Amino acid sequence: MKSIAISGSVRQSVGKRGSKELRYEGNIPAVLYGGKEQTHFSVSAADLKPVLYTPDVVFVELDLDGKKTKAIVQDAQFHPLTDVVTHVDFLELFDDKEVSVNIPIQLTGTSPGVKMGGKLVQKLRGLRVKALPNNLPQEIEVPMESLEVGKSVRVRQIALENAKILNNSDDTIVSVIMSRALRQAEQEAAKAAKGGKK
Repeated sequence: MKSIAISGSVRQSVGKRGSKELRYEGNIPAVLYGGKEQTHFSVSAADLKPVLYTPDVVFVELDLDGKKTKAIVQDAQFHPLTDVVTHVDFLELFDDKEVSVNIPIQLTGTSPGVKMGGKLVQKLRGLRVKALPNNLPQEIEVPMESLEVGKSVRVRQIALENAKILNNSDDTIVSVIMSRALRQAEQEAAKAAKGGKK
């Protein structure tokens, strides 16, 4: 699992005005929870980029005024118009305490249905996984080798070691549907076959 060190400063005033001033200076208000008490702090917007703008799960080594904590980003809020990050929630990690995290899906191999001209439709880009921090996978591989036209891979078909998938077991991850070109080709082949039986 990727790990990034970020330094932050503990905040004393937590009001809206203080938050506005922080953002003006290029810092983002944040909160760390999951431990005995919540800690409000600020962190540089630039330092957050490698953690927020990636599909990967990243462990963060937080250094808050000299106190070091292992955490992950649990939630981030963005400005509706500018898309600039406005607030971040960090969850403190403990080796013996399970956490729920979205893990990205990686499709592997080649689908025979796609080779035949079918269209690949990926419904889920990630799965919600519950596990101890050290058991969290970096990504979840979904093999495509058996995916024919009209077939799907569902959540229940994915097995993880030492981790539990929280999504609905019937949810479709990826499927191959009949493309318009393939349907047309099949109809033409059927017509040709009928014509040849005179």
